Amino acid sequence: MKIHKRKIITFLILLSSILFAFTFLKPDRSADRQAILKTIENYNKGWESRNVELVLTDYADSTDWTNAFGDRVRTREELRALLTEIFSLDFVMAGKQNYAENDFNFLSNDVALLRSRNLRKGQKYSSGEPMPDRDINHLRVYQKIDGEWKIVSHMISQAHIKK
Repeated sequence: MKIHKRKIITFLILLSSILFAFTFLKPDRSADRQAILKTIENYNKGWESRNVELVLTDYADSTDWTNAFGDRVRTREELRALLTEIFSLDFVMAGKQNYAENDFNFLSNDVALLRSRNLRKGQKYSSGEPMPDRDINHLRVYQKIDGEWKIVSHMISQAHIKK
């Protein structure tokens, strides 16, 4: 009976140690978060200055990008061509991006999701008429490739005001 009690106590101590490790010894992701936030900064600066190459800095060669209007490309080269066209349209480029939220989810050591909310103000229709403020959501999937966080998928959607 005494040996059985020892085994149970040993098992409980081992189990509590494992639970402690999973609960309190989570990896420090602050450097990863900063590196990923830098990609948002590059995207915004590139967008504001119409610098396609700066926007593309953090995209993988094979990336899947879809905007709120349903335009979809699957490579960095296709994204370069589409952004070049988009950046030439003054009515699209009118306005200012205002990121309000960034929600991280690390799926593994080398895969992360970032949900961002962007409140875009001042954009225009092709007629030149002002658009209402847009509530835009971004879902980016990152993969750590050769030690750098690269965007492998980027889905942009727009939340419309519900009536």
